[in-house]
Amino acid sequence: MATNASREEAGRHALELIEEAGIVLTDEEKAGLEIVDFGFDDLVRVGTQIHTYVNTDRYCAKELVQLPGQTCPEHRHPPFDGTPGKRETFRCRAGKVYLYVEGEETEEPAVSPPEREEHYTAGHEVALEPGEQYTIPPDTNHWFRGGPEGAVISEFSSRSVDEKDVFTDPAVDRLSNIDY
Repeated sequence: MATNASREEAGRHALELIEEAGIVLTDEEKAGLEIVDFGFDDLVRVGTQIHTYVNTDRYCAKELVQLPGQTCPEHRHPPFDGTPGKRETFRCRAGKVYLYVEGEETEEPAVSPPEREEHYTAGHEVALEPGEQYTIPPDTNHWFRGGPEGAVISEFSSRSVDEKDVFTDPAVDRLSNIDY
């Protein structure tokens, strides 16, 4: 688990990126920012910062923040409780995000997995800049990384149940986080 100092720094940087993107959060929302290190204690390289606006049985809306070069590990949202799994649309608000999904492998991808490469199987690159979006079907392996300036991504999806996510790397601990 990342140190409190590294979590605080990641939280500060994420909130700066959100503000620079013109997105306004209340003080209460800022205080509830989720800092996720996935159990690797290396927020510079592996992690994500999340603000959840709403998450009901029918829909979910979040802001995801990827710091410069920070990777969210490969995972999928499988079927559960009679649903097909989470379908999500990523819309880039600021910076650039490199999203990798299942499909025809990109010959010369812009980025490579951070480490533990054997746990990154999705190789079709979708680079999103502000105003661009992509919808990820349910039960589809995907991972993503912030570009050189980081990225702010609005996520619109069906219900989000983090503990149901399946990560390709068994060492990932999705619930290894604290609030900023």
